[in-house]
Amino acid sequence: MEHKHQFILDAFNYRFATKRFDANQKITNEDFQIILEAGRLSPSSLGFEPWQFLVIQNKDVRDALKPISWGAQGQLDTASHFILILARKNVRPGNEYVHQLLKDTKQMPEDVIEQMMTRTTAFQGDNLNLYESERALWDWASKQTYIPLANMMTTAAMLGIDSCPIEGFQYQEVAQLLSDKGYFDRSVFEPSVMVAFGYREEDPKREKTRRSQDDVVKWIE
Repeated sequence: MEHKHQFILDAFNYRFATKRFDANQKITNEDFQIILEAGRLSPSSLGFEPWQFLVIQNKDVRDALKPISWGAQGQLDTASHFILILARKNVRPGNEYVHQLLKDTKQMPEDVIEQMMTRTTAFQGDNLNLYESERALWDWASKQTYIPLANMMTTAAMLGIDSCPIEGFQYQEVAQLLSDKGYFDRSVFEPSVMVAFGYREEDPKREKTRRSQDDVVKWIE
């Protein structure tokens, strides 16, 4: 058990926000499939999985993203694999996607779906006030995408693979560029966050620094 504990801590200490990767080193398909599976198997609120992963390997598309992705300049040029995580819009009762997910993927009977949708309406509307605007509902879906984001980065670190989460891009311009190319429908999805994977070009210049656990954690006993 102690070995497992150390393995986990070593992975978190190893990971850092890699700005440039060794462009000559590529992640194997086997390893990258494990990273993708870690994202796909991630939990989400109500189990709605409101995400899609765009794996952007095409050099021309990456080059087109550079002028509108200021936080991904080094990563777009050098990452072995580059993902844009999309968040689904209008994830609520009455949405066709939600009904099909529960019916076909979760294999719920119609009466159970109806009961769940009643509870979902109360949860989203009364508890979270998500029906105040389309943006509020999308922001809730976007928050869910950070769960697979974290799981994919942690899985990568456990495999000795580096990563970098990226919010530094012009969201409207990126959305327009990729939707114009037919990669997704903006009536269904909007960009949430980017993440790059590869092998570090050089080690970080200093050790990882974080607030102490005493500062971060408060116990209620």
